[in-house]
Amino acid sequence: MDKIRKGDTIQVVKGKDKGKKGRVMRIIPETGRALVEGINMAKKHKRRSQQNQQGGIVSIEMPISIANIMLLCKSCSKPVRVGFKLANDKTKSRFCKSCNEVI
Repeated sequence: MDKIRKGDTIQVVKGKDKGKKGRVMRIIPETGRALVEGINMAKKHKRRSQQNQQGGIVSIEMPISIANIMLLCKSCSKPVRVGFKLANDKTKSRFCKSCNEVI
């Protein structure tokens, strides 16, 4: 669960949004899902209220399984697997498994 974090840029590798890229807005560790900007959109019917004068049908993002997304490496600009390195000063950092660049 620690491989993908809030603010990371990801690419969908499985499902109806395959190939799309987006930014992680929220991670839900209890269910193993992530809320990604512009991915897994669903229609929701909204009633008119004080805040929403118009009402009607709106599109919202729904959580997507972490198994269906991969982190996009900035240096090799493709979806990659993530590994962890322990530095000399005991800090843990993520790295790209294909180009060995620290993320």
